[in-house]
Amino acid sequence: MSVLDNFDGWKEFLGSRLQDAQNKGMDGESMNSIATEVGDYLAANVDPKNDEQRLLSDLWNSADENQKQALASTMINLVKNSK
Repeated sequence: MSVLDNFDGWKEFLGSRLQDAQNKGMDGESMNSIATEVGDYLAANVDPKNDEQRLLSDLWNSADENQKQALASTMINLVKNSK
């Protein structure tokens, strides 16, 4: 089973990667930049597996660059606040 199959699993996966990045001293701006790149990759290459991912995909594909950065930052905050 892939981490993309279940939204809670996806959030846990992101949370783990976020914690690893913080432990290695990565700053928030760098994490947001990487999250934006990941969002671009997922939107271009991965079919959404559930309703939550479909919504994020639709939002991402309709957003301009600044909005994508805001969405990436919001996902980081969602994961941080899920713990």
